[in-house]
Amino acid sequence: MISSAPFINHLLAQEKWARDKLLPHAGKIACIDIQVMQIRLKVAADGLLENAEASTTPDVTIRVKPSDLPLMAQNREKAFSYVKIEGDADFANTISYVSQNLRWEAESDLSKLFGDVAAVRMVSGAKYLAKTAQETHQKIQENLAEYFLEENPLLVRPAEVNSFGTLINKTRDDVERLIKRIEKLERMRG
Repeated sequence: MISSAPFINHLLAQEKWARDKLLPHAGKIACIDIQVMQIRLKVAADGLLENAEASTTPDVTIRVKPSDLPLMAQNREKAFSYVKIEGDADFANTISYVSQNLRWEAESDLSKLFGDVAAVRMVSGAKYLAKTAQETHQKIQENLAEYFLEENPLLVRPAEVNSFGTLINKTRDDVERLIKRIEKLERMRG
């Protein structure tokens, strides 16, 4: 079992509103089940978290697929839409709210270790790297889509599919009209 309490408590210690939000749930246990591991945390009387024993029954279990973790990290506001919740819904809502709104002030923590100037540069460098990685990812997706649409057409544009469908419907209607004309001519002849 992994211990996340110290890191989360570091963030909670800086945000009184978050501890106040957790206080009504003091004594309750949350289990975050990521299939390959479980994290069990108990809300303490001061609104901070402590590790709970693996044998304790959780008040809420939040099940997460490991494959959804990158999506959750990418969009924290929608993170809880990827999980399955069992148990105390009010407690789960509180966890969701706190997880969406709790922020790590990296500059503050890094400045204690490296100084203010270095901390600012480190954080801005990390943000730049993240932005560059995201832009590169977007460009790769666009280039792959263009390749599979234009150069090696394994994909078809939706407009082309719609146009083809319209053409098929028109051809079907023309064939049905032709069949009716032929039947009419045969009746007139016969």
